[in-house]
Amino acid sequence: MRSIRRIASATTALALATAGLVLTTGSAHAATCSQSRLPLPDRACTPGAFNPDVTQATIGSTICVPGWTKTVRPPVSYTTPLKIKQIGAYGYTDTATADYEEDHLVPLELGGAPRDPKNLWPEPRYGQQPAASKDSVENKLKTAVCDGTVTLDAARNAIATDWTTALAKVGLG
Repeated sequence: MRSIRRIASATTALALATAGLVLTTGSAHAATCSQSRLPLPDRACTPGAFNPDVTQATIGSTICVPGWTKTVRPPVSYTTPLKIKQIGAYGYTDTATADYEEDHLVPLELGGAPRDPKNLWPEPRYGQQPAASKDSVENKLKTAVCDGTVTLDAARNAIATDWTTALAKVGLG
């Protein structure tokens, strides 16, 4: 187990160095994104972005079709290098990639842009509201959009603004 962690740490350090960041005493320097809004991302770095193929008129053939997100989800060969770069940009002292989910701020379930870095960020898997906490919000919003209770735009804007209050903002919580 230790050797796996060492390999993961070495891989992360190499990737951060390649991205122009320097690891010293376990922390990445040159942070350009703030952690001050956690569990939310820095709005300047991760404002969210939409998939132009998903509109209110197309939800019946896109997000409301079971399994549709699998057709647009980017591969880990894309998200892992981005996660490593963004861990450095956020200045996280914990650089273990396993401790973060490269999450879509506007989820694919609501037509978030699959590969746009403005819609992806390294969301911590720890803390009072870890990455997994957002999943139930995403699912409830998608259900409400697909059953016509909430418009796609209202759900997207609510989750992009503050996923912790999104359900209440659209009248579901």
